[in-house]
Amino acid sequence: METNGRLRIREWAAEDRPREKMLLKGASSLSDAELLAILIGSGSRDETVVQLSQRILSSVSGNLNTLGKLSVKDLTAFKGIGEAKAITIVAAMELGRRKRETAPLERMTVRSSRDVYDLFYPHLCDLSHEELWMALTSRAGKVVEKIKVGQGGTGMIYTDIQLIMKPAVNALAAGIILCHNHPSGNIAPSGGDDELTARLAEAAALFNITLLDHVIFCDNDYYSYADEGKLAT
Repeated sequence: METNGRLRIREWAAEDRPREKMLLKGASSLSDAELLAILIGSGSRDETVVQLSQRILSSVSGNLNTLGKLSVKDLTAFKGIGEAKAITIVAAMELGRRKRETAPLERMTVRSSRDVYDLFYPHLCDLSHEELWMALTSRAGKVVEKIKVGQGGTGMIYTDIQLIMKPAVNALAAGIILCHNHPSGNIAPSGGDDELTARLAEAAALFNITLLDHVIFCDNDYYSYADEGKLAT
């Protein structure tokens, strides 16, 4: 039986149906559209669930990071996606982020700017607004705590230096690492970023604490003040 000349999924060969294909060949054998189709569950009279998934992925140029930034409201704008299906997709993307977050990154030793990027990736990937985080380190360079210290819109974050220094002093930290994201995708630091970095380095030095780095985070790239030699010594 065909609908508008297209076979329904239940009429496909078993190995071509997303759920059956996963059971037969494993999840890694499925395309992004097929995985998304399993989350959505069903299509409509006009298109199969896989075609609906392909249409959604096409709208974000096939980029899963961009898909992860879509809200429930964004997703329900697609014909065939109701609130329940949209919530399922958003929840799945959030689980993906949390999976990365639960990796054994705590108490890691930070040796490079790439370590900083990996440390904060679970917190800052896919965000459409800016957030400022810091890591406190021991004298051995081990991360003892990660703290969110500021949040803004799509532009600059306004942060009180005291909000950064108080937990650092209380934890008897030897080092501070700052990290924030640029949702625009531009990793270049702003004048405000430079000012915050300079003020924090000066304040930390009063308590014999070292600002080890300030990393500006984008989905696939980053800027390190330490790597660029722009930290006060």
